[in-house]
Amino acid sequence: MRKMMTRGSSVSVAARVGRRQLLARWCHRLGALPLLKRVRPGARGEARVLAYHRVLESAEPQDFSFDPELISASAEAFREQMRHLKAHFVPMRFDEVLDHQQRGVPLPAGAVLVTFDDGYDDNYRVAFPILRELGMSAMFFVSTGHIDSGRPYAYDWLVHMLCSVPAGERLHVPALDIDWRIEAALPERRRQAADLLYRVKLLDDDMQADLVSRLEADWGILRAGGHPDCRPMTWDQLREMQRGGMEIGSHGVDHRMLAKLSPGRMLDEVRGSKQALERELGVPARVISYPVGGPDAFNHDTVQAVREAGFDLACSYVAGVSRPGPRTQYALPRLPVERHMDMPWFQAMMAMPELFTYASRLRTG
Repeated sequence: MRKMMTRGSSVSVAARVGRRQLLARWCHRLGALPLLKRVRPGARGEARVLAYHRVLESAEPQDFSFDPELISASAEAFREQMRHLKAHFVPMRFDEVLDHQQRGVPLPAGAVLVTFDDGYDDNYRVAFPILRELGMSAMFFVSTGHIDSGRPYAYDWLVHMLCSVPAGERLHVPALDIDWRIEAALPERRRQAADLLYRVKLLDDDMQADLVSRLEADWGILRAGGHPDCRPMTWDQLREMQRGGMEIGSHGVDHRMLAKLSPGRMLDEVRGSKQALERELGVPARVISYPVGGPDAFNHDTVQAVREAGFDLACSYVAGVSRPGPRTQYALPRLPVERHMDMPWFQAMMAMPELFTYASRLRTG
């Protein structure tokens, strides 16, 4: 949306975190959060849909060569957040939301849904046991092609390559006006990777894929070998999670920005993911989350493709809350949860999302 609006840039992170976090902490210290919740109660029919990516034991893992801004919370923070939802809100499943919608019954005040994008294996290892322990459910939107192959996601691998290649290597991408010398220190590399990610998502889908493949070959860091810090879940894990009360939805086949595909490829991407989910899990796949999810990641044609494929709801990565219904059911906004969000901030966002949620960013998710 703005210049350098990237997940990994220390400048943009500081801008996103500072004011909201400081205000939330003051509200917490002054005991104002209960008042905020009374001033802005959760209206009937409205849903707060939380968006997570990864939950790791630590939100600051050492020598982590992937995108740290995809770490939504540590295990301890996630457990505390889920306890707060269970104590003060009405956790729901998407099948319950769809049932309310079909019967014309408004959602209860305080309705909240928990979602995860992409399908990282830490969702199974770390988040799922916590949810099961607390008797809660969540929706896990997975990219089925990566579940099939076990390969890391292309954007993750792009960050990993840039954080792993020997210092002094050059990155030359004329289409993005990039001619950089790779920095030596990991924090500086992460800033470069964040800028690169933002720019890459400006390209069409084929150019994105070609760039990742070229850098794999040039730098000899091949995605086929995988990495223990960035694995997708397996179908067996997803089946176990489904039996344990979790919901599984679509995040496309290969995590492509759907609006950057031709109509035929776009439809193949959403249909293929739905067919794979239903084949492997044995239940209808009714909900999809748009990969990347910002305003340029889906459009009218995307919505039509999702409708034609047979999905009943779709989530974006645009920040906000809404009432699921005919006007919003294929572009539900969500409330991103990210690792810089401490508990006072999380509570403040849940109490008054318009004031405390992250501002919408263009290329995330």
